[in-house]
Amino acid sequence: MFKKILIANRGEIACRVIKSAKKMGIKTVAVYSDADRNALHVRMADEAVHIGPSPANQSYIVIDKILDAVRQTGAEAVHPGYGFLSENMNFAAALEREGVVFIGPPSPAIEAMGDKITSKKLAMAAGVSTVPGYMGLIADGDEAIKISGEIGYPVMIKASAGGGGKGMRIAWSESEVREGFQSSKNEAASSFGDDRIFIEKFVTQPRHIEIQVLADQHGNTVYLHERECSIQRRNQKVIEEAPSPFLDEATRKAMGEQACALARAVGYTSAGTVEFIVDGNRNFYFLEMNTRLQVEHPVTELITGVDLVEQMIRVAAGEPLPFRQEDLKINGWAMESRLYAEDPYRNFLPSIGRLTRYRPPVEGKTATGIVRNDTGVFEGGEISMFYDPMIAKLCTWGPTRAAAIEEMRLALDTFEVEGIGHNLPFCSAVMDHPRFTSGNITTAFIAEEFPEGFQGVTLDTQMLRQVAAACAAMNRVAEIRRTKISGTMDNHQRRVGDPWVVSLQGTQYAVTVAADKSGSTVTFDDGASLRVASDWTPGDSLARLRVDGTPVVLKVGKIPMGFRIRLRGADVKVLVQSPRQAELYALMPEKLPPDTSKYLLCPMPGLIVKITVAEGDEVQEGQPLATVEAMKMENILKAERKGVVKKITASAGSSLKVDEVIMEFE
Repeated sequence: MFKKILIANRGEIACRVIKSAKKMGIKTVAVYSDADRNALHVRMADEAVHIGPSPANQSYIVIDKILDAVRQTGAEAVHPGYGFLSENMNFAAALEREGVVFIGPPSPAIEAMGDKITSKKLAMAAGVSTVPGYMGLIADGDEAIKISGEIGYPVMIKASAGGGGKGMRIAWSESEVREGFQSSKNEAASSFGDDRIFIEKFVTQPRHIEIQVLADQHGNTVYLHERECSIQRRNQKVIEEAPSPFLDEATRKAMGEQACALARAVGYTSAGTVEFIVDGNRNFYFLEMNTRLQVEHPVTELITGVDLVEQMIRVAAGEPLPFRQEDLKINGWAMESRLYAEDPYRNFLPSIGRLTRYRPPVEGKTATGIVRNDTGVFEGGEISMFYDPMIAKLCTWGPTRAAAIEEMRLALDTFEVEGIGHNLPFCSAVMDHPRFTSGNITTAFIAEEFPEGFQGVTLDTQMLRQVAAACAAMNRVAEIRRTKISGTMDNHQRRVGDPWVVSLQGTQYAVTVAADKSGSTVTFDDGASLRVASDWTPGDSLARLRVDGTPVVLKVGKIPMGFRIRLRGADVKVLVQSPRQAELYALMPEKLPPDTSKYLLCPMPGLIVKITVAEGDEVQEGQPLATVEAMKMENILKAERKGVVKKITASAGSSLKVDEVIMEFE
């Protein structure tokens, strides 16, 4: 077994690998860029080597810099994590020439499967079901349009060396093919150093289901069942689960056996994932093979009990797999929510900044399941614009799918993140969505269920009453506390009244609060009452309550005359006022937001790649105006209506903040 390994990656996956290596008694080496000097993975490793400036193309994906770090530290093996150099056959080959073990598949297997065009041809030869498409290289947009017409719309435009949703576009028309082809090429070149593109038929009503395989150097290949990854946004997975609620045992077995056949056909060893598109009739088609550890591997670990990182290390060291196919059973159900630094209220645009608060739920066994949080950040740390926006992967396990979902709901409710925009509210909304809970999902789920983007969740009547009662009780606790503050008038005792008016989400409740040592009874004007018990103290950002015996967890912020309450995807301003305060407040004028309709504002912190119009140009609705790059993704900004460009205040190469003006219209 190795004595020391280097992790050629950053963030949560570097931390994840370090944990397994430490468990095995192996010393670890971290590498870091300027932006990651104080990162968590650097703190966790036994040694750390600086490898260059913040941009990945000047640090994490420069092979020579990783090799220098290996030589400096005497590491015997390198784990690449995912992304960066994990599927770069030149990197694997360079390590082999240095006599350093690559903790992953052999370089020929990476070359064969890492190229989507070659891998599809090999899959067909190995008897794996494949999607119709054009596997040759495509020269330009005109050829892409011709090919797309022959395949039939809709089509999927993909980067041959792509992954993680980068360099992928769905096109339903010629104009979308032309635009998507160029953006895919640009993203592919920026993220992978390879701008080759191919096109295939986009399967409608698709589910994205993948098979985890594991193979050793002694001819043993097994599959560790499947993961469902259909909840995607812009081709990037958001929620994953294992197993799939859609597969039957026969389909699972057929997909697993085909995945293993493909792995054997290319001499694959280590952990890998064969991804399939599955239609409504359980017909499945090969999509691609990822010759690396997947982001969503924890859900497989939770249902099988297998530490995939440990097995990768053992396989790389020449050990045989310690189990056979018949030993790998499915135990319970696991869910994963990817926590991204993306603001769901701004169309999921990237958000950067300092984590002023970062409090994940407690990891480990709960009364009914398991909570796990794989992360690479810490409170006070920064989310950089240079890398992927993932903050953490929150995972839960339960004996059934419903139990795993309920564990996830509670874990999301107790996860506190402040300082940046993030998608926790959206993940909570998915967990409560009836279509998701039923298991009736496709890769179009987000587009179909949130066609206008995510605007938050509207609480139902029952939950509204629970929140109103909770806030009335918390407000009374805070009011009583304020009566005891020094500086009150002599010989005058402030009395806290029992009647209150609670206003939230356009609804107003008149309530009375009767408190005792074990909690409060909140009575509504219709005579109904709710019993609220909690140990909440004014100033706490998290309130764990029981409302009529039902557990309710609220994220609590203070606003004048009330609270900002967040739970289950809702972000609600709750006013708790005396009857007289409520009467006067209703007379207050509402401040309107400024009119920005004449400006094109930068929707995220990012780099202006290009401006496609000039001052004086007349633009049409939907016409591209500018391209902004942030967190390795290109975002095309389009005109919302017809107009004339009056002034352009930014240029290609400009680095802008959120809401900085790019151009003004007449």
